[in-house]
Amino acid sequence: MELLHLRYFVAVAEELNFSAAARKLHMAASPLSQRIKDLEHELGRPLFDRSTHHVALTDAGSALLPIARDVLDRVGSIRWRLDQAAKPARSTVFVGMPAGVHPALRERLAVLAERVGERFEVKRWPGTTTDLVAAVKDGRLALTLARLPVQEASLETLHVMTERLGAVVPADQFENRESVTLADLADLAYAKSPEEIMPAYFEQLDRQLHELGIKKRIQLSNTGYQGTSEIVSSGLGFSVSMLDEDSAMQGYRLENMAILPFEDFRAQLDTGLLWRRDRGEQDIAEIVETAREIFAEPIVR
Repeated sequence: MELLHLRYFVAVAEELNFSAAARKLHMAASPLSQRIKDLEHELGRPLFDRSTHHVALTDAGSALLPIARDVLDRVGSIRWRLDQAAKPARSTVFVGMPAGVHPALRERLAVLAERVGERFEVKRWPGTTTDLVAAVKDGRLALTLARLPVQEASLETLHVMTERLGAVVPADQFENRESVTLADLADLAYAKSPEEIMPAYFEQLDRQLHELGIKKRIQLSNTGYQGTSEIVSSGLGFSVSMLDEDSAMQGYRLENMAILPFEDFRAQLDTGLLWRRDRGEQDIAEIVETAREIFAEPIVR
């Protein structure tokens, strides 16, 4: 018995007319009739009651019809079943996300997740840059966004974004101002975010500000970025943060706060996508290659 015999049988059983079934199969009625007779001979029982004007299924034919359809359906599904079976298992990968990641950067990460979605399910994992980098080094995370600079020889870094920084000041003390100089800030204390959440760049920034005449300091601890906002809003000091109105850091703004660009000082925060070099050449190579394409031009805000 061949699959063609079953296809011929199903066609006749559905049409209950040899001529109509033959047209459906793009063949002549005579050879179709002969193939059905061959099948009946092999099975040892008639499948159809034939008359000049009428064709009907016998009990054996009615019993065979669902069996034949099932066999043909299974054969027809072999290709896609094989494709599914041959696909590599979809892996879950975690990407570290430090606080205040810009929405534009999140959008590109969503594109990355979609592009590699057939093989990887990309999940986000929050943390400070220090903790996230450590998690990539020991293999707990596949990749991470991190505030640069990060000095780790075992890690590869792809620059993905640059954000210009400005002075976050008490609005009532800088009313009608569109920018500030460092001299304007000399009487205010620089409110430093808690060390446990502060990116390494801000340590460099702190030293620069001190060398340029900003001597007063307020060092916070165990408060998060909200604590810095409270200091500025109260008029006790200033801080430094992203200028872009679309930045997620704008969510920490309180009343009596304004963010102004510096006139005589340039500050910017760079963000990178980091992964372990050996993994980038092996299990996450596809993600890395796709990320290089998506971030061929870093975002600048």
